[in-house]
Amino acid sequence: MIAGIDPATQIALVIGLMIGLSLVLVGMAFAGGGSRRFNRRLQEVTTRSTGAARAEGPATRSLARRGSATPGIDRVFSLLPRREILVDRLGRTGRVISVGQYMLVTIGLGLALALTFFFFAKFGPVPSVLLGAAIGMFIPHYLIGRMGRRRIARFIALFPEAIDLMVRALRAGLPISEAIVNAGQEIGDPVGAEFRTIEGGMRLGRDLDALLWEIGKRIVAPEFRFFVIALNVQRETGGNLAETLNNLSNVIRSRRAARAKARAMASEARASTMILGVLPVLVIVVLGITSPHYIAPLFTDVRGLMLLGIAATMLITGVSIMVRMARFEI
Repeated sequence: MIAGIDPATQIALVIGLMIGLSLVLVGMAFAGGGSRRFNRRLQEVTTRSTGAARAEGPATRSLARRGSATPGIDRVFSLLPRREILVDRLGRTGRVISVGQYMLVTIGLGLALALTFFFFAKFGPVPSVLLGAAIGMFIPHYLIGRMGRRRIARFIALFPEAIDLMVRALRAGLPISEAIVNAGQEIGDPVGAEFRTIEGGMRLGRDLDALLWEIGKRIVAPEFRFFVIALNVQRETGGNLAETLNNLSNVIRSRRAARAKARAMASEARASTMILGVLPVLVIVVLGITSPHYIAPLFTDVRGLMLLGIAATMLITGVSIMVRMARFEI
C-alpha cells in the first residue's frame, strides 16, 4: 500500500515531518517556561545561600560525580550542545548511564528504525532517515524522563518518613547532619541512597548545604527544596528546627493527599482524552484491514498525505490541550 511512492509524495512527507517537528519543539519551548522561571529563582537562592559551595571549585564538585563506564565514547560526545542538561537528566534516573551510552543507544535505534522503514515499509531514503531519527531520539528521551519522574515520585513518597526520623533525632539532641546520616541508614532507597551520598561527602570535608543543593539537581521536586530552604533559614535566623521539619512533613502529606484527590477528580477527563486520541487511529487501522482500497489514497496521493498531516497535527494539538487541562499543579 505504501510501496512506489513518487518524489512528490516524498517531498510532501518531508514537509509534513518538518512541520510536525517544529510544532513539537515550539510546544516544548512554551511548556518549559514555568520551569525556566523556577530554575532562575532557584539559582538566585542557591547563589545567596551556598557561597561556600562555589568556593570549593571544580575539584570538589568532581568528587560527587560517578565514574563513567565509557570514558572514551564520552570524549567523542564532549562537544554535544547543552551536554550538561543531558547529564542532569541521566543523573535523575539514579542509574549509572553515561552520555556515550545514551548517544550510542539513540544512534543505533535511529539506524535500526530507518532501515526498517526503508526495507519493510518501502519508504524512500529521506523519509526513512527522518522518521528513524525522530523516533530514535524520542524513545530514549521519553524513557529517561519517565525513569527520572518515577524515581522522584518514589523519593517524595518516602520523604515524609525520612523527615520524621530526622525530627526524632533532633528532639533526642543530635545535630542536623547526624540526623540526616541516621535517616539515610534507616530509610529505603531512593531517599536512603541520596542521604548516604551526604554522609560520604561530609567525610570528605564538604559543606552540608552544598551537598543538599547537589541532590536538589537530581531530585527536582519542590518538597525537597522546601526542606533545604528550611534548613538554610533556620541556620541563619535560628528557631526550633524539629518543629519546622515536623510542619514540613505534615504539609508534604497534605499535598500528596490533595494531589491524589485532584487526580481522582480528573480521571473522567483523562479517560475521554485517551478515547478521543485512540479512536481516529483505530478507525484507520480497521479501514486498512477491511477496506484497503478505500483508504489507500490517503497514503499514496499527495493530497491524502497532506490531509493526514493536518489531521495528525490537529489531533496532537487537541490531545495536548486536553491533557494540560486535566493536569492540576498542587
